[in-house]
Amino acid sequence: MPLSFQRRSANPLKTKSVADLAIEVCSFGIGRQQFLQQPHRHLEEAIHATISEFHFQNRSIRRLGDRCKRGGLHRPVVHGSVGFHFTSKHFYVVMFNMASPSYSNILELYRQVLSSGVLEYFQKQTGLKIRSGVYSASVVLWLMILQRLHAAGTLASAVQLLIQGAADPLLQNCRRVRDRRISARTGGYCQARAKLPKLLCRQVSREITEQIRKLLGHNDPDAARAYLLDGSALELEHSPELARRFPPAQNQHGASHWPVLRLIVVHELYSGLAEEPDWGPMYGDQAVSEQELAEKVMQRLPSGATLVGDRNFGVLWVAYAAQKRGLGVVLRLTEVRARKLLGAAICCEGEHEVLWNASRWDGGKHRRVASEEVVQGRLIAIRVGRGASKAWLYLFTTLDWPVEKITELYGCRWNIETDLRSLKRTVRLHHMTAKSEDLLEKELLMAVAANNLVRAVMTLAAQRSRINPRQLSFAQVLNVVDCAWPKLAAATSPQEFQNEFMRVLELAAQCTLPKRKKARGSYPRAQWRRPTAFPYRKGEN
Repeated sequence: MPLSFQRRSANPLKTKSVADLAIEVCSFGIGRQQFLQQPHRHLEEAIHATISEFHFQNRSIRRLGDRCKRGGLHRPVVHGSVGFHFTSKHFYVVMFNMASPSYSNILELYRQVLSSGVLEYFQKQTGLKIRSGVYSASVVLWLMILQRLHAAGTLASAVQLLIQGAADPLLQNCRRVRDRRISARTGGYCQARAKLPKLLCRQVSREITEQIRKLLGHNDPDAARAYLLDGSALELEHSPELARRFPPAQNQHGASHWPVLRLIVVHELYSGLAEEPDWGPMYGDQAVSEQELAEKVMQRLPSGATLVGDRNFGVLWVAYAAQKRGLGVVLRLTEVRARKLLGAAICCEGEHEVLWNASRWDGGKHRRVASEEVVQGRLIAIRVGRGASKAWLYLFTTLDWPVEKITELYGCRWNIETDLRSLKRTVRLHHMTAKSEDLLEKELLMAVAANNLVRAVMTLAAQRSRINPRQLSFAQVLNVVDCAWPKLAAATSPQEFQNEFMRVLELAAQCTLPKRKKARGSYPRAQWRRPTAFPYRKGEN
C-alpha cells in the first residue's frame, strides 16, 4: 500500500469523522461538548483523562499516560475514518467508524478488526514475545487465512503470496523487508506457525467475528438472533498423534486409514457468520456425540438467541441445555417422539401446548437431565410439500411466534448445509493436512476466520444492492476478491483505491445464485474424496 495512505493527520479533530469518534466516546459516558472542549493539541491526553475519570477514579492518570508512551495508543490506517485503540493492563477499548466502504477488501477487513494494538494485547495475554522480523504474528495469521482462501493452499503458495506483496501493509520494518530479501523457503513460516499459541489463534478468531458482526449490523433483529446448528465429519491426515486422538472408523474388516473428527458448527441465519466451532473424536472410547458438542457451543451464544436444529438435535437434552442458557429453540422431531410427547396420535395439523418431561433414556449414558426437569413449549404439526409428496413436519419450539413464522424460520435451516459445503470445499476443510493436534486446532480456527471475512464482503455487497446475503454464491464472491487484489494493491491514490472497492462490491453483488422455477430433487448423501493424480491400473485378463 502506498506510503501516502499511512500518513497521519496532524490534527484529527479537523477530519470529517470526528463526529463519529465523539459519538463512540459518548458510549463511555463522555458528552460530545465535554469532549470537544478539550485542547486540540492534546487529543490523546483528553481521551485518557476523561475515560480515566469515568472508569478509574481510584487509579492514577499518570499510569495511563505511561502506557500510552510505551505504544498503548495506536491510530490505525482507515480511509475516511478515525479509530483509536487504547490498551492497558486492566482496560481495553476499541473505537471505530465502521461505516467506511474500505472494509470491502478482505485484507482491509483483517487490518481494521485486528489492529496492531489488539494483537499486541493478545500476545501479552498469551505470553508470546513480540519480536521484529518477517514472520510476525499478524503476518503468520494472515498467511494462514490466505492458505484457506487460495486455490492451492500450500505452504509454498503462502510464502510466494508474501513475496509478491499480499501482506505488505503488515510487514515490519526489518532489514530483509527493506532489502526485499524474503526467502522463498517455507522453513521460517513453518516454525512461526508452530510457535503461535493456540490461545492467541482462538482470541484472534473470536475478535474477528465480533468486530465483523458490529461492522455489518442487521436490518432484521429476529433474523440476526437466529443461529443454525448442524454437525459434520472431517477427514484428517494420518499420523500417530492424530490416530490416537481421533481414531479412524472400524468395521468387521478392521480399522480404516484416515482419522475422523466430529465437528459442530453454528452459523448466523442472516449473514452466515460462523461462531467458534467445537469438535471431538467421532470413534473410539473417547467419542463424543453431536448433542454433547452442541451443549458446549451454546455457551458462546448470546442470551435470547434462537437455535434451529434438525431431528438429530430434536431431543430433550438439547432443549433443556438451551433453556438453561436462555436460548429459544426450533427443533424438528421424529414422528415417534412427537406422538410420545403429545401422548396421542396426530391426525390433523395444528399446535399444542406440551410439557416435555425427562425420561430415564434422556441424556444418554451420562444422565445430564434429571428426572424432575421439564421443558415447556409448543408442538407444531403441519404438512409440507405438494400433492402426493406431502409429508408431516413436527416442530418443537419455546418461542411465542406465530406458526407461519416458525415454519418459515425452520425452512431456512437448509442454509447450514450450503455453509458446510463452503467450509469443506471452498475453504478446504474436507481433508485437514495438519499432522499434530496443536496445528490442527490453529488451522480450524483460522479457517473459520477466513470464512467470516468472505461472508463480510458478501453481506456488504448484498446491503449495497439491497438483496439478501444468502442469495450470493460464496465461491464466486471469493473469486471476485482474489482477482481484485492486484489492482487494490497497485492503487496510487485514495480515489483510485475507493473506485476499485466500489467495483469489487458491484461485481460481488452480481454473483447471485440461480432462481429455479422447480424445486430441486433430493440427492443421496455422498462423501467428498480427494481426486487421484493417476488412474487405477486395470487387472490383466
